[in-house]
Amino acid sequence: MMSFRTWQSISGWLVGAFAACLIVVPWGYAVVPLVASGVAAVSIPSIGHRWRYLDHEDALWCLALLAYAALWLWDVQRTGVWPVGEGDQGVGLPLWPLLAAGLLIWLRCVGPSPRQWWLGIAAGALAAGGIALFECLVLRYSRASNGMNAIPFGNIALLLGCLSLLAALWSWSRRRRASRRHVQTPRWERLALVAALGGFLASLLSGTRGGWIALPLLLGLCYLAWRRLPVGTVRPATPWRRFAVIMGLLMMMVLTAMPISGVTSRLERAVEDFQAYQQGEERDGSVGLRLEMWRAGYRLFLERPLSGWGEGRLEAARDAMVARGDLHPGVSVFDQLHSDTVDTAARRGLLGLVVLGLFYGVPLWLFYRRLGHEEVGVRILAVAGLLIPVAFLEFGLTQSMLRDVRGLSGYMGLSIGCWAVMRREEWVARRRQRRLARAQALGAVRADE
Repeated sequence: MMSFRTWQSISGWLVGAFAACLIVVPWGYAVVPLVASGVAAVSIPSIGHRWRYLDHEDALWCLALLAYAALWLWDVQRTGVWPVGEGDQGVGLPLWPLLAAGLLIWLRCVGPSPRQWWLGIAAGALAAGGIALFECLVLRYSRASNGMNAIPFGNIALLLGCLSLLAALWSWSRRRRASRRHVQTPRWERLALVAALGGFLASLLSGTRGGWIALPLLLGLCYLAWRRLPVGTVRPATPWRRFAVIMGLLMMMVLTAMPISGVTSRLERAVEDFQAYQQGEERDGSVGLRLEMWRAGYRLFLERPLSGWGEGRLEAARDAMVARGDLHPGVSVFDQLHSDTVDTAARRGLLGLVVLGLFYGVPLWLFYRRLGHEEVGVRILAVAGLLIPVAFLEFGLTQSMLRDVRGLSGYMGLSIGCWAVMRREEWVARRRQRRLARAQALGAVRADE
């Protein structure tokens, strides 16, 4: 039988592999969690007494996951229709929260390493940037997507890029505790900063305008993490660092302005679509169809505000509005309303909105409570944990991210992984404080003698 430390190391590599493979490897969003569930089942005899580390906060998060799964399964039961999703990959979506709850319990018991989680984040962002550059500069694709929907690819890449910035801050904080001498920046921190640039490039080249709207808020949270570092953690910028930052920003600006990136043209097109829709001239543009779907969702919600229309019935009611000429026929192409909030309100009513609020609100509250923790590594992980639901909330304003297989799996996997590594850091910090207190008490006794 393998030792507990071996299972702990395996869990760390699994959470890192999930972040690295989420939008890079086909079916990575599913294969890694399924492998983790198998490992968890095998490792149960080795966990032993560590079940006692679970507490009411873990129970609250599990309840939010179970409530989300139960509501979706109830919706499927009352209508007899399972979600399909793009590419017929969404059939198992209602079951993913159940798997996530089980993995949350296991990860909390074993306590994966933060270093491996951060490394997986950086690897995923860096690989996404490389794929996006190859597709746009070599293959001449109009939008980078890595063979999936370009919107979740760009949104999740942007999130991984922002998390990579926090990975660099976390490494700086760890190095400060190990030594207060001014030493050369390790290669791992440079990798994290380059990975952040890769995530941002993937977002730009994917043309995900919803992610660009969320970027200022996400960067604001990264700035919050930087401001909460102790004085002296981040050294004054040397000339070469300033040069690297300036060159990185210039490269981003050049790529943004280049016609091949499509950034400028997509922004201009969004403005034109909105103006045309307001004037009643055009409703079949990207923005116009979204506005049509949101209008339909609002009207359908008012008709059935408590429990909504349900899986399958929502699409039928929407198509009936199209047949009456109330909506543009283009909205019938989609299996969702391009907004998590609007789609949930129309599909599951107020009950669905309450459960969706718990699904986002519980992790937000749990991570928010750690922003004032005395251990700087815990604080940075808490900001990272806040970043994930905030990002998906922003992304979900213009796209139904939770009805996408990578969106739902990514939200639960990244947030649960961050929670597990943060709680381990909390435990390590408490143990260090107890040792320090015992040493101080022993020193005081010896001084009195």
